[in-house]
Amino acid sequence: MTIIITGTSSGIGFALAEYFGKKGHKVYGLSRKHTESNYFSSIPTDVTDLNAVQNAIAQILKAETKIDVLINNAGMGMVGSVEDSVKEDILKLFNLNLVGAVQMMSAVMPNMRTYKSGKIINVSSIGSEMGLPFRGFYSASKSALDKVTEAMRYEVYPWNIQVCSLHLGDIKTNIAENRVRTKVSEPYKNIFDKVYALMNSHVGDGTDPLEVAEYVNKLLHKNQWKAHYYFGKFGQKIGVPLKWILPQGTYENLMKKYNKLD
Repeated sequence: MTIIITGTSSGIGFALAEYFGKKGHKVYGLSRKHTESNYFSSIPTDVTDLNAVQNAIAQILKAETKIDVLINNAGMGMVGSVEDSVKEDILKLFNLNLVGAVQMMSAVMPNMRTYKSGKIINVSSIGSEMGLPFRGFYSASKSALDKVTEAMRYEVYPWNIQVCSLHLGDIKTNIAENRVRTKVSEPYKNIFDKVYALMNSHVGDGTDPLEVAEYVNKLLHKNQWKAHYYFGKFGQKIGVPLKWILPQGTYENLMKKYNKLD
């Protein structure tokens, strides 16, 4: 298979690219900086730059006939209160987490449509299913990507192209180093510091990225996809069905306890 993965300079993207490269697939990793690897070809690409995206796909199609899989993994986090967040940070976040993914999908679609096959995985978050305290815009950006994914499933169905959202829990990566961090104002400072420390400890105790790669491999071998898949520790995954079935007040109380807000 020919597999394109974005955000391959580190973390989940790098683990995915090396994993599938070692399995003998032709893997192209797109990230802003060149990444050295014996298992995949790195193409420096800013996925928020439409020309850069189109040039990267054109470069790949000079070497490959068919694009089988796109994994939209590139993304960033954002922390801070809703009140303190500023337009520039919000737009930067959505430009990468949503617009970048859409531009990648649009770039590979003509090839997938020609061959009437293709699979696209949009890496989302379990946090897209609920508004996380001090991560409201991150939740919103991933939720927006989920809704685009759902809509696209209807639109590309005639060409046998499958699209899904893969909602991840906390994965052990360096995501904390790349988050947009809004300056927190005094009223929120004490509670934010407590939540932020907990947030980072969850990432530190997160699932190994290699386990994500193994899960994605199983996903790629499925004939038919659901719209949403959830991968992570039980304590995080259970938050999704609980939100569906519990009264809002009860659920919010559970979330407050989980995030040590009370």
